[in-house]
Amino acid sequence: MTTKAGLPATLHAPVSVRAILLAIVLAVTAGWIGGMEAQVFGLRLHAVYSFVGDLFLNALKMLIVPLVMSAIISGVSSLGDGPHLGRMGGKAVFYYLTTSLLAILTGMLFVNLIQPGLMTSVSLPATGSGTIAAAVEGRGMGDLAAILQRFFPPNIVEAAAEGQMLGLISFSLLFGIFMTRIEKGPADVLRAFWQGVFEVMMRITDLVLKFAPLGVFALVAKVVSESGPDAFAPLAAFMLTVVLALAFHMLVTLPIILRFVGGVSPVRHYRAMFPAILTAFSTASSSATVPVTMDCVEKRAGVSNRTASFVLPLGATVNMDGTALYEGVVVLFIAQLYGVELGLIQQFTVLLLALMTSIGVAGIPAASLVAITLILGSLGLPLEAMGLILAVDRVLDMSRTAVNVLSDSVGAVVIARSEGEPGILGEPPRSRS
Repeated sequence: MTTKAGLPATLHAPVSVRAILLAIVLAVTAGWIGGMEAQVFGLRLHAVYSFVGDLFLNALKMLIVPLVMSAIISGVSSLGDGPHLGRMGGKAVFYYLTTSLLAILTGMLFVNLIQPGLMTSVSLPATGSGTIAAAVEGRGMGDLAAILQRFFPPNIVEAAAEGQMLGLISFSLLFGIFMTRIEKGPADVLRAFWQGVFEVMMRITDLVLKFAPLGVFALVAKVVSESGPDAFAPLAAFMLTVVLALAFHMLVTLPIILRFVGGVSPVRHYRAMFPAILTAFSTASSSATVPVTMDCVEKRAGVSNRTASFVLPLGATVNMDGTALYEGVVVLFIAQLYGVELGLIQQFTVLLLALMTSIGVAGIPAASLVAITLILGSLGLPLEAMGLILAVDRVLDMSRTAVNVLSDSVGAVVIARSEGEPGILGEPPRSRS
């Protein structure tokens, strides 16, 4: 027996949400109490957390390339012709731009209301050359043009080895499209091959996810033991602003889209996506969470492989609601720290740059760092001020990654509903729009 997405119905073993939640609670407790120096049988617990966490993260990353390629190729080939792909692509791009814009506006609203820069008491770094400036030396807006080149890598094998998702996605899209335009015999063989690869990868994903509670425990315990409570106190107002803005986007904006655009229950969707949200939070990587996101969206939410395989890999690369929101908050926070009042025009500039860079710098190393420094430079704010937020950036990175992944899943559900797919989160099908 197979599902409507062509997947064997016996594959799915639900990820234990309770086990992952318990792992997070235990991890926070263990990391907080033990710190960096705690030992058991002569082994530093921090080293054990790091080893186990990296092992789990590597197992997830191992799945990304074959899973994404097989999912996109098999999904796109099932669309049949260009018009279907173009329609779905247009819907996806419109969704990405809309939700990212709403996220940035939310972040800017909260930072203007709370004004954390006026509530924070820290020693401001001197302007001039510093570690942050050195980290982005030679970078500028011209780096964004390099993104276009990443869509067409000269060596697809090298792109796969380096995890260049934009190149892999564009190659897989082209392969899937033209696979439908060759003779029926070879096309059927290729379709069966890639569908088989996808089903094998989902089986391996199920195996890896059985160890999710252990991996989540190690990853969270490592972060908590490294950070400790002292790092958070000076920037509590900044952290609160970011968390409240992310929570508003996650618990208000996206549910409104689910209810009034998708016509589905937000509560059902959040239940279906909870394992992916928790995994994204613990790994702080949208790409590493792709296997879990696809597992939840297809098997728990009921979205077809055709839609999920197109929307989710692309969204994990270019749809960064949480990152876009964070960029806006950081820039306005730093301006407040230095007593720089940004008018409507300057804040509109921040909005546009945050929107462009959240999409454009996804393939550049140190993406968030580069994006924020580009915005700071355009406003004449000191780059060294970013050093203030590095102590708490890891925890906030975990939070915004969870929002990124949730937004991707909402996009998949909304687009699937607009395509008239049946059985999404238990709702009756809608007419195709």
